[in-house]
Amino acid sequence: MYTIGEVSKMVNLPIPTLRYYDNEGLLTDIERDSSGIRKFNDKTLESLRVIECLKKSGMQIKEIKEFMKWCSLGDQTIAKRKEMFIRQKEHIEQEINELETALAMIKFKCWYYDEALKDGTEKRVKKLDPNDMPEEIKQLFEHTHQPYQKEPITK
Repeated sequence: MYTIGEVSKMVNLPIPTLRYYDNEGLLTDIERDSSGIRKFNDKTLESLRVIECLKKSGMQIKEIKEFMKWCSLGDQTIAKRKEMFIRQKEHIEQEINELETALAMIKFKCWYYDEALKDGTEKRVKKLDPNDMPEEIKQLFEHTHQPYQKEPITK
């Protein structure tokens, strides 16, 4: 069993956050000693890891609370829980793609401005054809300069 202070250090979460999670009913395995002090166990630590993962993936506390409720209901909610993780995986993969595109643009612009600084002007680099760029830079350019997709208008 662990104290709230020990758990705070172990999972790198502030004590008020741990109390909030407990008060919201996210941590069902917390015990209290005779003086009401929270005592955490290894199962609670695993719950905290999952909660933090879901938070970082963009899930709201009310959705996490629903997930934790499903967990407490047992095997009858396995399919629901799996589907929720599939949705979160797809969400994260989309975010990663967007971040990779942003990173490619930043890398390209770093190269672009390095070249402009070497020349003392942007004139040459601004007119460069992608085929005249180093291969790695050309790939970054192409990754970030895809044609815009027009969304179909649905009524």
